[in-house]
Amino acid sequence: MSPPLLKLGAVLSTMAMISNWMSQTLPSLVGLNTTRLPNSDTLTQISPKEGWQVYSSAQDPDGRCICTVVAPEQNLCSRDAKSRQLRQLLEKVQNMSQSIEVLNLRTQRDFQYVLKMETQMKGLKAKFRQIEDDRKTLMTKHFQELKEKMDELLPLIPVLEQYKTDAKLITQFKEEIRNLSTVLTGIQEEIGAYDYDELHQRVLSLETRLRDCMKKLTCGKLMKITGPITVKISGTRFGAWMTDPLASEKNNRVWYMDSYTNNKIVREYKSIADFVSGAESRTYNLPFKWAGTNHVVYNGSLYFNKYQSNIIIKYSFDTGRVLAQRSLEYAGFHNVYPYTWGGFSDIDLMADEIGLWAVYATNQNAGNIVISQLNQDTLEVLKSWSTGYPKRSAGESFMICGTLYVTNSHLTGAKVYYSYSTKTSTYEYTDIPFHNQYFHISMLDYNARDRALYAWNNGHQVLFNVTLFHVIKTEDDT
Repeated sequence: MSPPLLKLGAVLSTMAMISNWMSQTLPSLVGLNTTRLPNSDTLTQISPKEGWQVYSSAQDPDGRCICTVVAPEQNLCSRDAKSRQLRQLLEKVQNMSQSIEVLNLRTQRDFQYVLKMETQMKGLKAKFRQIEDDRKTLMTKHFQELKEKMDELLPLIPVLEQYKTDAKLITQFKEEIRNLSTVLTGIQEEIGAYDYDELHQRVLSLETRLRDCMKKLTCGKLMKITGPITVKISGTRFGAWMTDPLASEKNNRVWYMDSYTNNKIVREYKSIADFVSGAESRTYNLPFKWAGTNHVVYNGSLYFNKYQSNIIIKYSFDTGRVLAQRSLEYAGFHNVYPYTWGGFSDIDLMADEIGLWAVYATNQNAGNIVISQLNQDTLEVLKSWSTGYPKRSAGESFMICGTLYVTNSHLTGAKVYYSYSTKTSTYEYTDIPFHNQYFHISMLDYNARDRALYAWNNGHQVLFNVTLFHVIKTEDDT
């Protein structure tokens, strides 16, 4: 075969290889084959966990340095699956760009050869026409040989034209890949999806510092209630569940008391997880039936109102014995001054950062709420405050840092409507809404360790998160 035909065969072979490579490789590069990126519906959902949220005041008339802090939710810096997917997508695009670059170099090299061949073919065609016009001067044999060569070359003209078009498309595709890579890099920089480990360690360090800062926080004022988080669905419409605010960090026992009357059984669970799964660790049979749902566990003992009386009982879980009992003088009982939902909720026992409290009403105070601070050992009343808020108009109440917060209803639309400070002996009307998800609340108590509200919401055991307004102690205050 003559040299021109050898060159032509090499071109055709190269074009066939490129065509085959493009048909097999490009679809997988650009995502046109059956391989797909994971659907967003399959991504792991990272739900932020509810945690304490606090912030501090910068207002200090003495000019002391006060910082403002919003504590993050725990485990906020879990690895983001969407960001990880974006990083994988960017790597794939970069690989595509490199493959296209290799293809482009090969295409440009072969394209230059094709242009040269095209010029030679056009020159040959012109020469052939010239010879054809003057074929009488040539030998018939030479003329026939040239014509056969021309007939072989003519089918390549449209192929070469198509190859030129494909080369332009490859160049355009290369530019689009480069633009896409730039956009993805910009998005990646915006969401900060680079060094997760370093970022995670920084957030853990910040959380540790914030927890150290929390230890210096003085008592705060309630600003916001968020949630609820539904922990479990169990029991009747009325009941109580609680943890001990004075327990150690490793002690997460849960106590469960179903119904508001005619019951003496307290169920204990070693952890929230056991509570959710129903794995009881122990059952206590109290010596007396309780009244209402406003019990409290404090420093290892259960405090509850004895049925059909205004007597408060202190029961030790460790010994299984009654350690103390005392009548709450003049306190109404047995639905004389209950909360709006009834249920023998006349006497409400609660605890906060300061200590143990009893909230009730008396005839002497015209049925309005009385707040009494109790000695946790003897149940003796240490001091009392008489408010002007009718007990029967209150949906529920709870203490935070020596301030009583009262809701205006136990039904949908309930909000914290009234507060009374035992520190200043003053009250104020508030407007702090919260979501009564299951329409009927029969128990609402604050836990100082968890900085959360435990609630029994129509047979649902739920938690509300609270936001408190805090002031940071300075070194001069300690």
